Amino acid sequence: MLTVEQLIACGLDKAEASEITEAVNRIFKTQSPAACWHEISRHILTPHHPFALHRLLYETAYTDFDRATDRPAPAWFPTDKDITEANITRLMATLNLKTYHELHAWTVQNRDTFWQMMIEALDIKTMSTNPEAQQDATGIATHLRELNIVESCFSASPAAIAIVTQQENHEGLATFTYRELESLTNRVANGLVEIGMEPGDAVAVDMPMNAESVAIYLGIVKAGCVVVGIADSFAPDEIATRLRIGKAKAIFTQDYINRAGKHLPLYEKVIAANAPKAVIFSYEGGDAAVQTQRKGDMTWSAFLSDTQTFTAIPCHPDAHTNILFSSGTTGEPKAIPWTHTTPIKCAADAYLHHDIHANDVLAWYTNLGWMMGPWLIYASLINKATIALYDGVPTGRDFGVFVQNAKVSMLGVVPTLVRAWKNMDCMHGFDWQSIRAFSSTGECSNPEEMLYLMSLAGYKPVIEYCGGTEIGGGYVTGTRVQPAAPSTFTTPALGLDFLLYDDNGNPSDNGEVFIVPPSLGLSTSLLNADHNEVYFAGTPRPELRRHGDALERLADGYYRIHGRVDDTMNLSGIKVSSAEIEEVLNGVEGIQETAAVAVSPEDGGPSQLVIYTVSAASESVRTKQEIRDALQTALSRHLNPLFRIHDVVIVDALPRTASNKVMRRLLRQRL
Repeated sequence: MLTVEQLIACGLDKAEASEITEAVNRIFKTQSPAACWHEISRHILTPHHPFALHRLLYETAYTDFDRATDRPAPAWFPTDKDITEANITRLMATLNLKTYHELHAWTVQNRDTFWQMMIEALDIKTMSTNPEAQQDATGIATHLRELNIVESCFSASPAAIAIVTQQENHEGLATFTYRELESLTNRVANGLVEIGMEPGDAVAVDMPMNAESVAIYLGIVKAGCVVVGIADSFAPDEIATRLRIGKAKAIFTQDYINRAGKHLPLYEKVIAANAPKAVIFSYEGGDAAVQTQRKGDMTWSAFLSDTQTFTAIPCHPDAHTNILFSSGTTGEPKAIPWTHTTPIKCAADAYLHHDIHANDVLAWYTNLGWMMGPWLIYASLINKATIALYDGVPTGRDFGVFVQNAKVSMLGVVPTLVRAWKNMDCMHGFDWQSIRAFSSTGECSNPEEMLYLMSLAGYKPVIEYCGGTEIGGGYVTGTRVQPAAPSTFTTPALGLDFLLYDDNGNPSDNGEVFIVPPSLGLSTSLLNADHNEVYFAGTPRPELRRHGDALERLADGYYRIHGRVDDTMNLSGIKVSSAEIEEVLNGVEGIQETAAVAVSPEDGGPSQLVIYTVSAASESVRTKQEIRDALQTALSRHLNPLFRIHDVVIVDALPRTASNKVMRRLLRQRL
C-alpha cells in the first residue's frame, strides 16, 4: 500500500496526493497486478503528472508480479475497440482464424498466399500481371510481372494531405497534398531525363528529410533510376565511399542544414567528396542564396522540369530502386539494394504491426541514408497516410509542439532520443492524445524510458520494431492487438519466422537470430560483397539466414533483444561496424591500433562506444583525455559526428586469437 508521503515525494501537492493514494490503494486491494495497472493507467494517471508518480504506481502495481519466470509486466492493453478496428483483425476474419498465434503460423505456412494477399490489400499497382504466380529473387511467388512501386504511392485522394512539415523556429505547418507531391515528383523525373539520366542509372541523395527530398526520392524511382541514399551527417570521406560503391552519376544535396541556429554546410561536404554533378536545393527555399561552385552543378529551380506529368518506367519486380548502406565486417559498408518489391514489406509491416490506416499521420525523425527514411515514405504513402517531417533538432520542446499540432498518430523514435527527452524533461504536458502508437528501433531500449514514452500520450503502446536494411523492415516486432510491456517484442513479423541458436549451434531460447526465408523484403544481393557468404555460409542449417542479433525468448511469447553478437553496433540509431570505426581511429597520430566495442548500460538502453587503444612505441605520454579528444575529433571529421566515444581504455596490447583476430567479446567482458 502507498502513503501520501510517497506521492508528495513524487511532486504532488498534499490534496492531490491524498486523493490519488486513496484511489489506488482501493484498486490494489481488489484486483490482480495487471488489472490494477490497467485501471490506474486508464483512469488516474495523465501526461501532466510527474513521471516519478507514473513509475511509482507501475512498480507498486506489479510488486507481486511473478518476475522470476522472466514474464514482462505489460504497461498497455488493447481495448475491444483497438482489436475490432485493427487491420490484423480484418485479416484474421478473412482467414477465419481465432487467435493471433494461429494467424502468424498461417502466414508462415502459406507465405506465397499471404504476400499476394498483402499486394491486394495494399492496392499495389501493376503494369502487367502474370496469370500464373512466378517467384521473384526472394523466393516468394506473386502475380507481379512489371511495376513501378511509385505508382502505388498515389492511390489516396489527390486532395488528401501527403506531407505536413515545419522548419525549426518557423511558426505554422506547411502541407503538400497528394496531387502536389505527385506533380513535384513528376517534375523531378522529367528533370532527370532532361539532364541525360537513363533507367538503371544511380542518383545519390544527401539531404535531410523534407518535402523536396521525398519528391526527389520518388522521382528517381519513377524514372527507373536507382537512389543512392547517403545520411546527411556523414563526413566527406564516407560520402565519397558511398558514391563510389553506388556508382552515382549525379547527386541531390542542400546548401546547408539549419540545426539549433547553426548552419551546417552540406554542399561543401559533397564537393569535398568529389561528387558528380550536383543539384543544390536551398534551405531558404529559393535559389538566390545558392552559389554553384563547380561547372555543371545546378540549382534546384534550374533543374526542375516544367512538365508536371510523367509516365512511370515499367520495371521488373527485382530491378533495383535504392542502394542503402549497412555495416560490414571490413572497413567498407555493405551496399544493399532494394527492389520494387521491398517497399511492399515496409508497407505491410506498417499496415499490420503498426496498424496504419488512411489519413493517419506518421512521424519518424530520420533521413534517406538510413532505411527508416524510405520505410517512412512507403509505409505512409502506400497506406494513404500522411508523412510528418520536422526540419530541425528533435530534442527540444519545439519538436513536441510539432507532434501535437500535426496530430501525429504514429511517432517513431530511437531510444537515444527518448533518453534525451527524459533527461531534459522537455516533453512533459503536451496534448499527444492523437498518438495511437509509438515505435522504437535502431538500438536496444531501456524499460523505464519506454514506460516514460508511453506516459507522454496517456499510455499508448510502443511497437518495438527490429529488423534491418537487408530485411526491408522488421523480423521481430509488436502489434496493437497484444499487450505491450516496455522494451519487449511480442511476435515474429507476419510472413516470416526466425530461430535462435546458442554459441554451439544448438536451438536455444537465448541466442543468435537466424531468419527462416523466404519473405518479400529480404535482400538477395550485395554490390560489394558475396551475399551468400555474408548471410548463409556457416549457419546451423543451410536454409537459415544469419542476422547477427542476440535475442531472448521470454515467458508468454515475449522477446527481449540483447544487442549484436558480431562486430557491429548501433550508435545513435545507425548501424556501424567496429572495423569502420577502427579504420578511422588507427590513422590518428601516436596510435598503434584500436579496438571499438559497444557496451550496454547496466539499466539497459542504447549501446555506448568504448575504444581500447594501444599507443605507438614512439608516442610521447598523453593523458587519457587528450587521447580521447584526438580520437573523437577523427571520428567526427572522417566518419560521423553523431558517434560519441563514451570511454577510452589504454592497454599495452589487444587480446587476439591464434589467427590474430581481436577478441572483442573478451574486451566487452572486461568492462
